[in-house]
Amino acid sequence: MRVPRSPVRLRAILVLLALLSPTLGAHAPQRGGLRQTTTIVGRVSDPAGRPISGVSVTIAARTSAAATDADGRYALLVDRQLDIERIVVHFRRTGYANRDLPLAVRGDTVRLDAQLVPRSTLVDSTTVAGRTAPRDATVGAATIGKAPGGTATGGIVIRGSDARSERAGGYATQSTIAPGPSSIMMRAQVGMRERSLPRRRPYPVPADSGNTEAYEHIDENAFRSPLVAPLSTFSVDVDRASYANVRRFLTAGTLPPRDAVRIEELVNYFPYADDAPTGRDPLRITTEVAPAPWNPSHDLVRIGLRARDVDMRRAPASNLVFLVDVSGSMQGPHRLGLVKQSLALLVDELREQDRVAIVVYAGSAGLVLPSTSGGDKTRILAALDGLQAGGSTAGGAGIRLAYDVARQHFIRGGTNRVILCTDGDFNVGQSSDAELVRLIEEKRREGSFLTILGYGMGNYKDQKMEKLAGAGNGNYAYIDDLLEASKMLVKEMGGTLITVAKDVKLQVEFDPTRVQAYRLLGYEDRLLREEDFANDVKDAGDVGAGHAVTALYEIIRTEERLDVTLPPVSPLRYQRPTTEQRERGGELLHVALRYKSPDGERSVLRTHPVRERRLEFERPSESMRFASAVAGFGMLLRNSPHAGSLTWPQVVSLARGAVGTDPEGYRADFIRLAEIAASVSRGIARSPGGPTWNDREP
Repeated sequence: MRVPRSPVRLRAILVLLALLSPTLGAHAPQRGGLRQTTTIVGRVSDPAGRPISGVSVTIAARTSAAATDADGRYALLVDRQLDIERIVVHFRRTGYANRDLPLAVRGDTVRLDAQLVPRSTLVDSTTVAGRTAPRDATVGAATIGKAPGGTATGGIVIRGSDARSERAGGYATQSTIAPGPSSIMMRAQVGMRERSLPRRRPYPVPADSGNTEAYEHIDENAFRSPLVAPLSTFSVDVDRASYANVRRFLTAGTLPPRDAVRIEELVNYFPYADDAPTGRDPLRITTEVAPAPWNPSHDLVRIGLRARDVDMRRAPASNLVFLVDVSGSMQGPHRLGLVKQSLALLVDELREQDRVAIVVYAGSAGLVLPSTSGGDKTRILAALDGLQAGGSTAGGAGIRLAYDVARQHFIRGGTNRVILCTDGDFNVGQSSDAELVRLIEEKRREGSFLTILGYGMGNYKDQKMEKLAGAGNGNYAYIDDLLEASKMLVKEMGGTLITVAKDVKLQVEFDPTRVQAYRLLGYEDRLLREEDFANDVKDAGDVGAGHAVTALYEIIRTEERLDVTLPPVSPLRYQRPTTEQRERGGELLHVALRYKSPDGERSVLRTHPVRERRLEFERPSESMRFASAVAGFGMLLRNSPHAGSLTWPQVVSLARGAVGTDPEGYRADFIRLAEIAASVSRGIARSPGGPTWNDREP
């Protein structure tokens, strides 16, 4: 090769070789030339550091596109075939000068921040960051925070595929997150939030004038006397939808509707330090007694059920049918867009032996993707990515078709489940609650269970979806952002998909010589008749692998002054305490549990006595303290007459003292919500003509 004599020409050639070197011999295409993906994440702001929303982010000569959210965050997927590719990223927003930034794309994730200058301003600057994780970056509706060694506080840790998980108050798992409408295939390592959590992005709550959200009316359980009602029977509930829905309202700066607050679902949102089963039983009972924080003369009894864990790598094959509502009411990023992102997380966890089909419904129902191996992720994700919303909502037809597809590919001994994603606003064909419940009850006998994931706001039908999930031997969650989707479909995948015990019922008998009154906190819509407990035909709740279920009873012992009003009931002639009852080793109550195996028809009975507290000054466990804080939080949100002397500062203080290790940051997030609720409640109490929350004002 002839070397040019001109220093300028020589320098130009050397620069050109340096630029081209990543694409030459030393960097041949990986994986046999297969396409790889890199996610670009970043934040767009003005020169003062204020976020700019609605910025169009595109790549020259590519179809990838995204837009910044309210915090100025964006995420954009890039397909590449080389180790390093050089691209140009365009930033466009009306009223701001355009920005075109070069970027070397490599690895799983790279960050590119930008500043846009208003057209009337002469100052112009841009910052391009390295590969460290973005501070509070948002993918879809999910908040992303610091990687260990970065500059942010808390959040999702983004790493390359070859990076090790690092503990910084959390741990990393492999997930798929979808950045926007252009594609839903993105790989990131997700490390759940540290204690100093990034605030969730406010979720819009519509004005009352257009709000058609529907919730079942709840009459809180009253105190009862064991002399006339010695048995309390209810169906176990593992749904957690109420907590995420309440969070949606509070994060937007408003209190939730009272009937949207189901105390048992708030309490059951959190894991507790209960021992897992060690024998053949899939469930283990744990109990504890401690003073009630809102009334120290009352006792609080916690009954915990812990389900057996399942190693998902060795779990039986899954036959899944994604049933997606693509009607007009599902338009928007918090609806269908978030549905596609959520299901992409689950798809990334599937194995070759698992199968997925996709059924959609709007004005009518249709099969978008026939049952496909979980190993063919590209085909499944492409089918999800192509879904678009529009039309009316024929929910009944969609449910029927989804169950038919599940039956056609039924895996005996495996997991067979329909996963319904909807806002619940059915309006064509079978649409009434009664019609849909009967349809699902009929279909569940075929052996397929049901999971319902709720999305959206303004027209959200919580009442309908809770009923349908109960009728379908299923579980129900509300997905307010991608973090919640990851919790439900990745971290708790076994509990969501694999049922270890069905028709789970609890029956508690109280000793009237030691307990003069009791009440069950929550579970109002899960109450059963006494005779239903031993009736194996009666349907009840189902518990998934690794799930924890907590029930709380508030009791008044006989030596305490009765400070509540009991329902007037004529005294019974034969129900009188006996000397024998006083000699039963200090038993306050007796817990009986019934459950069936997932494919069984006869229930198994297990019992567990609960005795009085031995030491009055004994400190309650961390689990008891936190569960009571969450229950108090729910009572204050409901403005419950049973909240006693409880205040918001007491709830926050009690929760702070019981955070524990909190590896996922769920408890820290709860404290933040309690602080928001305290602030919002105080503002309502002081506003003229507002709701009367002032008795709970901090």
